[in-house]
Amino acid sequence: DHLMVRFRQAGFHPVSFSPFPERHTAYWFLNGFCEWTNPGKGGMERADEVVPLALDWLDRRGKEDGWFLHVNVWDPHTPYRTPEEYGNPFRDEPPPAWMTEEIIRRNIETCGPGSGLEPAGGYGTDWARKYLAGFPRMVPEIRSMSDYRTWIDGYDTGIHYADMWVGRILDKLQELGVLDDTLILVSSDHGENQGELAVYGDHQTADHITNRVPFIIRHPKGLGGRNRVDTALHYQFDIAATVLEMIGAKVPETWDAVSFFKAFAEERVQGRQYLVVSNCAWSCQRSVRWDDYILIRTYHSGLKNYPPLMLFDVRQDPHELVNLAGSRPDLAAGGLAMLDEWHAAEMQRSGRPVDPMWIVMREGGPFHARYDSDTYRQYLERLRKTGRSHFADQLEKKRNELNIRWLR
Repeated sequence: DHLMVRFRQAGFHPVSFSPFPERHTAYWFLNGFCEWTNPGKGGMERADEVVPLALDWLDRRGKEDGWFLHVNVWDPHTPYRTPEEYGNPFRDEPPPAWMTEEIIRRNIETCGPGSGLEPAGGYGTDWARKYLAGFPRMVPEIRSMSDYRTWIDGYDTGIHYADMWVGRILDKLQELGVLDDTLILVSSDHGENQGELAVYGDHQTADHITNRVPFIIRHPKGLGGRNRVDTALHYQFDIAATVLEMIGAKVPETWDAVSFFKAFAEERVQGRQYLVVSNCAWSCQRSVRWDDYILIRTYHSGLKNYPPLMLFDVRQDPHELVNLAGSRPDLAAGGLAMLDEWHAAEMQRSGRPVDPMWIVMREGGPFHARYDSDTYRQYLERLRKTGRSHFADQLEKKRNELNIRWLR
């Protein structure tokens, strides 16, 4: 019962321009689409290789009624690869004020894929360093503010480049005379830590930065004719229910998604009491986001130096620099209670008797950071060669506690 199936039932013709199904072997994603164009580079496409395909489709069919167009651009994603001739729109801008030499130093002295000496999920291998060397907007290590400046400008330039190409889609809709009759939605699959929790790039953690994603709506009827911001808490999948309600379609009762369209249209702040988010790719974490706080429970650190509990005030400390778990046990206990409440409810209503998080844990941990891999063994050697032997010892102790064997 996928969203695109519901769109078709409502009379729409869904079309996608995306390599996502192939990149992640997720061909279920295509269920309900009438047309799919795979740009063919597995997520390494730039916007100039994706958007022209969509523009061509709009030239042919954009004046017709009842289409849904999904255009997937990857430029803000690692590796940062905006064409060099595009320049650096942020050359004269200062780096983010929150980043300091002290934070950069701490991120160097810690461990884990994504840290200062192994950014972008790399493990510092010769292959990873050669790979990053092929992208001038990235650096193999972030040891200084200059390195960070190169890195963050590469990220921001990717966003700028994607934004420019999305603008060309809007220009095409304007040219065709259908812009004011079209609902525009902009979102993303994940955020991007840029030094937070000692991670540069990709989606390594179940924290505020990685799980905060945009949802920008341009409604053809204007929703009151002025710009507004919804500050309530919503799951990203709530977008599906919200869009269905926007087009007058029924939201399936079996969906977890809850529409917030009516509340937003009536200028009411109405969301969820709390959210629970997870990560099983680069770490095994589950977190509760409520009020101004996020509590992060770590089950498998992903070879990083994380304590079992982290608590942050994301309003006062949006870059998660001060762990309040020790000083605010009341808040930590409240967060754990919400996590337990959520888990009990989900397991009771789930069609499967096992929590997927624990399937991943039983398999040896997150896909990209397991104790039972050759990559892990090589990373221990790198830690010892780069003056971080104590972290190698800690990881080995943890591995032995879990009684995990080497893959052979």
